Amino acid sequence: MARARNQRADEGRDTGRGGRRGQAAEAVVEAVDGGLAELLPDRDRARAWTLLIDGAPQSHVDLDDPAYLSFEYQRRLGHVIDLLAPPGKPVQVVHLGGGALSLARYTAATRPRSTQQVVERDAALVQLVRRELPLDPNARIRVRSVDAREGLAKVPDGWADLVIADVFSGARTPAHLTSAEFVAEVRRTVKDSGVYAANLADGPPLAHLRGQIATVASVFPELALVADPTVLRGKRFGNAVLVASGRPLPIAELTRRAASDPHPARVEHGRGLLDFTGGAVPVTDAVAVASPAPPPSVFR
Repeated sequence: MARARNQRADEGRDTGRGGRRGQAAEAVVEAVDGGLAELLPDRDRARAWTLLIDGAPQSHVDLDDPAYLSFEYQRRLGHVIDLLAPPGKPVQVVHLGGGALSLARYTAATRPRSTQQVVERDAALVQLVRRELPLDPNARIRVRSVDAREGLAKVPDGWADLVIADVFSGARTPAHLTSAEFVAEVRRTVKDSGVYAANLADGPPLAHLRGQIATVASVFPELALVADPTVLRGKRFGNAVLVASGRPLPIAELTRRAASDPHPARVEHGRGLLDFTGGAVPVTDAVAVASPAPPPSVFR
């Protein structure tokens, strides 16, 4: 895709990172550890930005309204956050993969006083986001620039109400974050009633997605999958959110929210989800591979 100019409007500098007055802001383009990062201004929302890495959309942030989630998969993860506990109750969340910290901002806005740990390996990206899209100073968000699995190992047993995995190197999930050993480490960190939610990306024949369901099911007894019906039918490449817990999930309410989204999604669980896996077996560290690369047409 075409690259934006490597500059910002003067007014963007004058009003502080992410601020805009008068004329429209220009894009910010900067090399980070994971490639070329672009922050593109949203022409429809005054202080909103989209983050891309090497042309692949990663996050969308509205500094005026951090509870606004633009991307489909982020809204689905937002539903999981909303259903985690009674509305407004503070929660403890681990985010594996930070991007522009969209979901950490959402949690802080909708559940004040929540305590959050973000693990984002790309230190240069973290610096860019902090500078250009500053966090609310009152948000209790700690960011660690280490590998996701290394950072997860430092989380105390049973600390988290929720662990969100949204880790992509380029546009692929690294192999060591797709195994049963990794998921077992996730389960160690969540409370008995805690939830694990993973953003997965796959396309036909959906071998990676089916394998990830089998892998998570080998560790967590309760699962649900939220995705666009065309993705589940293997008609196109796209995202699916896999939700897991040691306790029953709020399937009815998750289904209602997913169906009422601007881009409706379907929720599979129970026997239907088991049938969907088609006999896939759990992935271990010994055989794990990165998720498939999306076709070039996905980001055009």
